[in-house]
Amino acid sequence: MLEIRQLSKVYEAGETPVQALREVDLTIERGEFVAIVGPSGCGKTTLLQICGGMEHPTAGSVLVGGTELQRLDDRSLTRWRRRQVGFVFQFFNLLPTLVAWENVALPLLLDGVGSASARRVADEMLNQVGLSHRANHLPQQMSGGEMQRVAIARALVHQPALIIADEPTGNLDSANGARILELLSTLQKDLQVTLMLATHAEEIASAAESVIHLRDGKVERRDRHQDTFQSRH
Repeated sequence: MLEIRQLSKVYEAGETPVQALREVDLTIERGEFVAIVGPSGCGKTTLLQICGGMEHPTAGSVLVGGTELQRLDDRSLTRWRRRQVGFVFQFFNLLPTLVAWENVALPLLLDGVGSASARRVADEMLNQVGLSHRANHLPQQMSGGEMQRVAIARALVHQPALIIADEPTGNLDSANGARILELLSTLQKDLQVTLMLATHAEEIASAAESVIHLRDGKVERRDRHQDTFQSRH
């Protein structure tokens, strides 16, 4: 699914350049659940953003499903990202003026799907995450855990091949965080999408099939787990 070769990223902010990634090599299989862990500033978010087509690397290459992202112009990259990638963020990033089904339907509407079809698919996704009863509620009328479930439904509504989740439980209490993790893990397995999840928490990372440890922009090691979250719980 993903082939990352000699990936480096340098931010030229201020007088001193900051090297966020240093010659990272990784291969991630289709349908694999991978956790990216490491201390703040180790390059987790940068790696996710480059793999999701939101950042350009300074050097190296990223192949996602056979598409080399560096060969795409900005318009093609935007179209690829809209159709192939779903994003889940720590702070939900829901549009406050849209109700739940409208937030979920947004990726479809942006891709030219008719409003009636987009509403039907959005309702189906809200049902999958257990929020049919919240379809017409605004984000401020929902709890943090509910907002994150809406965000997960939005990330999956267009059936992407890759899900990028950057600290998806970081803004939730432990109980809601565990529920969100279980939901993500279950949907990833059921829909056979590739999931890359960044986290500081070892207990969150333990749900993944493999854990990539980053330090100072480099891969320190990769651990593979025999048991998945579902088989342990």
